[in-house]
Amino acid sequence: MTQLMQMPDSSPVNALDNTSLTCGELLVQWLEYYGVETVFGIPGVHTVELYRGLPNTNIRHVTPRHEQGAGFMADGYYRASGKIGVCFIITGPGMTNIMTAMAQALADSIPMLVISSVNKVKDTGSGEGHLHELHDQQGMVSKVALTSKTIWQPESLPKVIAEAFALFNGARPGPVHIQLPIDIITADASHVDKPPTKTHTETLTLSQVTRPLPNPTQLDLIVQSLKTAKNPVILYGGGCVDVDHDAQRLAELIDAPTFLTINAKGLLPPSHPLSLGSNQSLDAGRAVITEADWVLAIGTELGETDYDVFFNGGFKINGTLVRIDCDAQQLQRPFIADIAVLSDAQMAISGLCSRLKGQAFDHQALSRVNEAKQALLNNATPDFAGQNALLKLIRDEVEDVIFVGDSTQPVYSGNLGLEALATRKWFNSSTGFGTLGYGLPAAIGAMIGSNLPVVSLMGDGGIQFTIAELICAAELELPLIILLWNNQGYGEIRRYMEEGGLPLIGVNIKTPNFEPLAAGFGAGYRRITDKQQLLDALKTDINGKQPFIYEVDEADDFLKEMGKTMTYFS
Repeated sequence: MTQLMQMPDSSPVNALDNTSLTCGELLVQWLEYYGVETVFGIPGVHTVELYRGLPNTNIRHVTPRHEQGAGFMADGYYRASGKIGVCFIITGPGMTNIMTAMAQALADSIPMLVISSVNKVKDTGSGEGHLHELHDQQGMVSKVALTSKTIWQPESLPKVIAEAFALFNGARPGPVHIQLPIDIITADASHVDKPPTKTHTETLTLSQVTRPLPNPTQLDLIVQSLKTAKNPVILYGGGCVDVDHDAQRLAELIDAPTFLTINAKGLLPPSHPLSLGSNQSLDAGRAVITEADWVLAIGTELGETDYDVFFNGGFKINGTLVRIDCDAQQLQRPFIADIAVLSDAQMAISGLCSRLKGQAFDHQALSRVNEAKQALLNNATPDFAGQNALLKLIRDEVEDVIFVGDSTQPVYSGNLGLEALATRKWFNSSTGFGTLGYGLPAAIGAMIGSNLPVVSLMGDGGIQFTIAELICAAELELPLIILLWNNQGYGEIRRYMEEGGLPLIGVNIKTPNFEPLAAGFGAGYRRITDKQQLLDALKTDINGKQPFIYEVDEADDFLKEMGKTMTYFS
């Protein structure tokens, strides 16, 4: 048989004796040392040698069906668990495929380590047409990463890995890319520093780079400025996702209406009397912020996908703006801060709580919050109410459930109207980069990372971007629930075109028959038409060993009936 493709030269590995260690083998040792538990990857001829050492570690390997799926899985894995997701990706097409997922992670400050191959040292950038060759792979990927590094010799591997985890732990996080020429992956690294033994893991924890502590003088300045405020407001962002009870305590000490971005949902309990949820893009929520004479924004970039989701340019801050963030540049964009504090969110919030302890403020926050809540409820549409009632039913029925969403109508409604019971329980791709196809693979990653029940919120259009990952969930026997919102195409874009008087081109796409499609991928299927049917199905399926597609038609009457009982902040 004629060999159509020549396999990469693996002679450096064959030449090593039994005492030798390849750079690829050393790499996975260092990953395990830094606490990596899971790698998402699709082996290719340029990356197979990264897998040689995996059986000698406790690192789990998960095989998605597309490199974009690998990136989304690593993203969801981190958001649900707080653990770093790692991807093994081939040169060239593998890297172009994962870049969309990296861009979403960069926009939402999600750490992710992408490790790829690149052509041999002598061939990198040669332009000679080698397999998977890109003109400048590192330059291309660096645009969707915090940094992109090439390991040109085995000796630099420990340092480059350490730099990656320093960024994850000590700065505003995001994806990091490390590439190794294929002949460096197989090069002898037996002389290179090995990870310390397991008895040194405590030392590792103590020596990790951490985010900056707040300047005490600046915290004093914040407290001083607060003393003249009459109607303050707090804006908590995704950078506060791991802040403890002090976030709630600070709101109570200041006596301020408090908003949570989409990625900060759950930081305050739903029924907290000072919480206005994630409604800063709605008129009633905006009025509270616009009228505030003092605004404290912590761990939020103040971007439009949290504060201007209808893209009408109506979000304004008129009062004194106090910002706390771990990213120095973000402190002055898109709004210039009057007081800017470069700090870890937890440390700054704890410091403010200590300074405010014993001080009594009465800013009449409760009346402002209640007035805004009533206005929000009065303006809720039947569609909005029905979708949120459906989501709340699932949230209250399935203990510890995590919702992972795509860009689809129930996600948009839930972003505003659904309150999470804890942080890391609600996230989706409508924020930041706003890509389609995220919800299914990210939900798989979330379930792997958290070992908790997960519901993926997908539209009939968006799921077609990454439907192949359904078989990955089936292969792993994950009882993932995919709540499939069917509005016969790209419903949200269709609505936007109708309102703008545009011709409906490209939005009324053919929708698959999802029942046989699910069966073909090894998943179950249910057409949900009744509230009790949904409850009964969840009791059975959430503890099973296969994923299920629950298809819901947006026009179903049972949603309208459920919507009549929907309430905010519960």
